[in-house]
Amino acid sequence: DVAFASRSVTTNDLKGALAKLDRTARRRCAVTMVANSSPRYDLHVMNAIGASVTRSNGFVYAFNILIQMGALPQVTYFESPRRDTFDSLEAGVADFSRMLEHGNEDKIDRLRDYIAQHMIENPHAGEPGSKGVPQGRYMLDHIRKVRWAFIAWEPVSAPRP
Repeated sequence: DVAFASRSVTTNDLKGALAKLDRTARRRCAVTMVANSSPRYDLHVMNAIGASVTRSNGFVYAFNILIQMGALPQVTYFESPRRDTFDSLEAGVADFSRMLEHGNEDKIDRLRDYIAQHMIENPHAGEPGSKGVPQGRYMLDHIRKVRWAFIAWEPVSAPRP
């Protein structure tokens, strides 16, 4: 009755993926897509150190494709908080340096300075964190937020009762 895809429609053939969902469901289709930058990035940190970040507009393309297909998509936005923890300055730099790609590799010193200035003790250190891994001793003084677009529509390919 319902077809739902969360992050799995990020593909080179977005129209094909949406059409497949539309053909599969009888009552409702829904997808979630990132609505700012990749969940792998901390926009707050990247902006603070002057690093460039590609923002994802795939959700806008999905909306427009659905309109072209004859659907009337509804969009709701929500944020999911992320709290990165680490056990030392160097561990934090190593973890966050994964964000420094695509021409941002020269920002490692700025990243180290930023983390040194914004790392605070984690009051939940040692407790289970994401994926059951114990939380580190330190965290940054802000919560990383990932914005998502939830797009839902009634399938246009399904026969109506």
